[in-house]
Amino acid sequence: MGSGGRAIDRSDSNSETVKRAPSSKPPFTLGDIKKAIPPHCFNRSLLRSSSYLFVDLFFSFLFYYVAVMHIPRLPTSISYIAWPIYWIFQGSVQMGLWVIGHECGHQAFSDYPWLNDTIGYILHTTMLAPYFSWKYSHRRHHSNTASLDHDESFVPKKKSGLNSLSRLLNTPPGRLFRLVILCTVGWLLYVCFNVSGRKYEKFANHFDPKSPIYNDRERIQILVTDIGLIATSYGLYKLALAQGFTWLVLVYFAPLVIVYGFLVVITWLHHTHQSLPHYDSTEWNWLRGALSTVDRDYGVLNTVLHHITDTHVAHHLLFTIPHYYAMEATKAIKPVLGEYYQFDDTPIIKAMWREATECFFVEADESEENSKGVYWFNNKM
Repeated sequence: MGSGGRAIDRSDSNSETVKRAPSSKPPFTLGDIKKAIPPHCFNRSLLRSSSYLFVDLFFSFLFYYVAVMHIPRLPTSISYIAWPIYWIFQGSVQMGLWVIGHECGHQAFSDYPWLNDTIGYILHTTMLAPYFSWKYSHRRHHSNTASLDHDESFVPKKKSGLNSLSRLLNTPPGRLFRLVILCTVGWLLYVCFNVSGRKYEKFANHFDPKSPIYNDRERIQILVTDIGLIATSYGLYKLALAQGFTWLVLVYFAPLVIVYGFLVVITWLHHTHQSLPHYDSTEWNWLRGALSTVDRDYGVLNTVLHHITDTHVAHHLLFTIPHYYAMEATKAIKPVLGEYYQFDDTPIIKAMWREATECFFVEADESEENSKGVYWFNNKM
């Protein structure tokens, strides 16, 4: 924990003691953090950004070519193994493309906003993702991180808001069910029905231009998003007629499930940890909220996913830094952040089960005076 350690203390082999991140007002400002980062880290190189885009596209087409040309020729028993391998490899590379599209939404791809949005729109739309819709809701997530009242995604429930079904979901079978839903249809539930999102006075989703998520200036771009998704869906329908629906599932939709499994799990784990505070409106401010995230270690996938995994703290503080400078920026800000910097290298599968177990709701710690607006994860109902 802290400037270079772990959020989990494993000094006792029979237990894991979580040291909470500081929740008080930081002794530094955003300006202090920015000054610690080498100036070149803020430079957005169109050439360098494009090189990562082209490499990802190359591998995506390579995996597609190998899959459609060679897997059908394999014995059936071997193809049952080959297809899942293709899905994992293709899904991983396409998650890297998703990250580049996400970076376009933050205007971190280049100095040209129109080019950023064009590339991001194409990348996300071809993956059936609502680019502008998510760009704006994600921007609000960055503006309200860890706010129990205004954050846009993975807003934890307060203990007082739980119902009788919660007891069933807070059991081992219930946790397994929640994780399966999270990894398979979690993304669809969020963009279609705002599941786990901020509560609005009326129904909210990412496809309705009149959704309460958006303001009047953004509604035309939500419509543009919908038009792109309809066009892509029609193209996929025609492709299914030509190649067969089974072919389309094997080649396109199965890797897409991997992409959205990655997206939801990565986002969830970045903001779900016993060490992280959440705040109500009496205590929240932008800097305290932005610090309420944790970097994770996904091994070799850190590189494949352009380090969105292990540089998320820096990303929330200064989201226009390109991913290829994010590691350098993270190293530079650790001495400034000190104990406010959170990192956990727990293997991801283990971390998923642990957070599903320990982070079921949030409640204020009554033993901490003058911190009634600060909430911590718990699971003891």
